[in-house]
Amino acid sequence: MEILKDAIGCEGGFVWMYDRDNSRNAIIASGTGCDVTGITIGKDQGVVGHVMETAETLTVHNPIADDSPLYGSDDATGMIVKNQLVSPLKIPGGEAFGCIQLVNKNEGNFDREDIRLCESMAAMAAMDIEDKGYKVSLPAKRKPMIVLRNVIKEFPSGDSVIRVLKGIDLDIYEKEFLVILGESGCGKTTMMNIIGGMDAMTDGSLLIDGKDFSHPSDRDLTEFRRNYIGFIFQSYNLMPNLSALENLQFIAEISKNPIPPEKALKQVGLSDRAGNFPSQMSGGQQQRVSIARALTKNPKLILADEPTAALDYETSIEVLSIVEDIVKNGGKTVVMITHNPEIAKMANRVVKLRSGLISNIRINARPLSARELVW
Repeated sequence: MEILKDAIGCEGGFVWMYDRDNSRNAIIASGTGCDVTGITIGKDQGVVGHVMETAETLTVHNPIADDSPLYGSDDATGMIVKNQLVSPLKIPGGEAFGCIQLVNKNEGNFDREDIRLCESMAAMAAMDIEDKGYKVSLPAKRKPMIVLRNVIKEFPSGDSVIRVLKGIDLDIYEKEFLVILGESGCGKTTMMNIIGGMDAMTDGSLLIDGKDFSHPSDRDLTEFRRNYIGFIFQSYNLMPNLSALENLQFIAEISKNPIPPEKALKQVGLSDRAGNFPSQMSGGQQQRVSIARALTKNPKLILADEPTAALDYETSIEVLSIVEDIVKNGGKTVVMITHNPEIAKMANRVVKLRSGLISNIRINARPLSARELVW
């Protein structure tokens, strides 16, 4: 969708799929820069519903000036729609089970070449979806635990400033695995540091469980970092003069509601390494201790910054399997930064950053297990 949106030159784009369990159409991918994944509309509602019913491509020019309810403004996404192109996802002879929607072409209206390109992309996507047997069944509407709105971050540079984050809108939900992708310098780590209370935003708002955390006090920050969030770093950051168990015990002593360090070590499969110092363990084992340290806090949210970047493939899969278990069976929310698009296939949702902005967000219809990943 992102490639198609850029090739045609549009302000935004969405991929919709039919949620059979709820008889509604749902956005599973958004290319507008804001988080509208999971939004649903009635089966027959609006332009999307019309295309799903007819299974035919539709272009709409100047919908705001049209009195027909079919061509009204886009209430689902909140966008002011000037024009749009919607092509169904279907296999030959079959019914539409989704559609690609492009909105607001930057120059002029959609032409025949745009339609041809959109229909070709929709046909290829439909065959892939049909082949993999994807099924959209969205969970009930959830209240977000973390809410970022128009988050801007600037750094001074001589007489000017560098704007690293240019207006981030994102919701993070309980018990989800969210992966953030993007090239170096796109703002991934800066955004994570703001979420984790390690850096302050220049402008915008941050809500944590409904509480305004845009400008927290030092006391609030300390309590937040100590009890609410667990961190997993690329470089492990273990205390070299403490054993694996002692690294966890130190965290347990300063946390409000920790789990037993021995239990955390067992969860990552390192009970037999409790007495080892970091220098006596491999990189993968040190990272697993780092994960156990994060778990010891018993946090609601775990932030992981490139946790497999320094590891080989087999060790990476071991670490990712633990992360997978933390989300599925531990009830934690995990937000992970990575350069590796293969890891994103595990996530419930994938956020892609480009030049300080969200370029697209998508829902994985069928997240893979760690053992299914190949790179």
